[in-house]
Amino acid sequence: MERDQAFLESVVKSLVDYPDDVVIERTIDEMGVLLTLKVNKADMGQIVGRAGSTAKAIRSLLRIVGMKNNARVNLKILEPEGGTGPHHHEEAGSASTSAIDQAMEDLKNL
Repeated sequence: MERDQAFLESVVKSLVDYPDDVVIERTIDEMGVLLTLKVNKADMGQIVGRAGSTAKAIRSLLRIVGMKNNARVNLKILEPEGGTGPHHHEEAGSASTSAIDQAMEDLKNL
C-alpha cells in the first residue's frame, strides 16, 4: 500500500463509526494519483463535515503527502448506495483547488 493510501486509510478509519466498511481504491493517470473513497452511508457526515470542511481538510493533507512524494494526489468521495444524492463536498473540494495549488507552489519555493 502506498503512503498516500495508507495515510488516507488511517485518517478515515479514525473518524468513522464503521471502519471495516472503508474502501480506498488508488489509480494513477496523466493527472496524477486518484484515491477513491467509499464509506458506510452512516459515516458520510463525518467524512464530509459541515459545509465540506472535513473533506476539504483531508484533501489538503493528501496534497501535502503527495507533494512530499512528488505526486499530485486527488480524492474522490463516492456517494454510498441509497445516499441522498449529490453533496456539496465535491463542489467544496473543486472550488478550493486553485487556492490549494497556490499554497503547494508556495511551499515548494521555501
